[in-house]
Amino acid sequence: MMKKQLLTGVILLVWYLGKSEEARIPEIVDSVLVFPMQSQHVHGSSVVELPNGDFLLAWFQGSGERTADDVRIMGARKKKGNDQWSRPFELADTPHLPDCNPVLFMAGDKLFLVWIAVQANRWENSLLRLRSTAIFGDEGAPEWQWQDNILLKPDDHFAEEVAVKLRELPALHHGWAAYAPRYDEQIVEASRDAGKRSQGWMTRIKPLVSGDRILLPLYSDGFNFSLLAISEDGGMSWQPSLPIVGRGPIQPALAKRKDGTLVAYMRDSGDSPTRVQVSESHDQGRSWTAARKSDIPNGASVDVLVLNDGRWVMLGNDVDDGRYRLSLYFSDDEGKTWPVKLPLENDTQKQGRYSYPSLIQGHDGLLHISYSYHLHSEEKTIKYVIVKP
Repeated sequence: MMKKQLLTGVILLVWYLGKSEEARIPEIVDSVLVFPMQSQHVHGSSVVELPNGDFLLAWFQGSGERTADDVRIMGARKKKGNDQWSRPFELADTPHLPDCNPVLFMAGDKLFLVWIAVQANRWENSLLRLRSTAIFGDEGAPEWQWQDNILLKPDDHFAEEVAVKLRELPALHHGWAAYAPRYDEQIVEASRDAGKRSQGWMTRIKPLVSGDRILLPLYSDGFNFSLLAISEDGGMSWQPSLPIVGRGPIQPALAKRKDGTLVAYMRDSGDSPTRVQVSESHDQGRSWTAARKSDIPNGASVDVLVLNDGRWVMLGNDVDDGRYRLSLYFSDDEGKTWPVKLPLENDTQKQGRYSYPSLIQGHDGLLHISYSYHLHSEEKTIKYVIVKP
């Protein structure tokens, strides 16, 4: 009798463990094009869940990017319980300037939209803009209650940090002539210019929010690296962190370990092979280790999320020769390894471009994802995908 009970217990345990593992296998449960394919350039989406259960989506749209002055921030709303998105509507438009890279997020009881207005049609002249509201509305765009610019003033410690961290990186020897200025020397020299280090910081990925503290990831195409804008008062004022220095670590996505360490995963805009770059902060985001390449291939921007169950998720183009594959990675050890992968897009002909993802976990526990869905120059839209993690 004892042996029979023991055998039954073992069988039940094996069955339970098998069901538990099955329950942890991610799967796509829904996907939809937010609006019909069209020829205008649509890119850089961001998704957020509102307190009433609606989802709001933002992207930039126009006849180009930084060189097209008709580019504006557009949006759509998915009502709670609905499967389809509303017709697109305008969220922001700076007259006579391109508006790009919107980021939507909740902080406390307020909805924030941050984005860039591109002055002189050059990324390195971009101006950070911000809108916020506690009036979300039932249809269309929210009723914005506040608008301002985010103005940052990195001091001389910025330049000191750039020089120190670049010296920590492996020596860079290739591609330089004896009479040509070296890459690192040029960046160090530019960092000493108070004007250059005070402008051109751009949004891309959602912030980490804890109470009134907001850590907003930013990057610069001028310096080709990143920093954070830090607010301690719910978005009313902002200070810069020290830079996240490296050779091409841009568009940081943030995750926080249980021991308080912050980890930034970044697009590789440096030398080949392109790999997701990684940096850590041990002082709540004020300073960062020199960014180094991981072993994950990288074709464009990534997003990262810590799930309610403690797992980490990373979403990005895990190829280094395009944007034709977009994959969702899962980690059980806070980003040390990423053993589980779920491809969302994989064009074996390498023609499509599926990129610049936005990733959140809804109150329903599901992953809500948006990204640019480009088949060719005349067929572009934003795709929305729901994944059971």
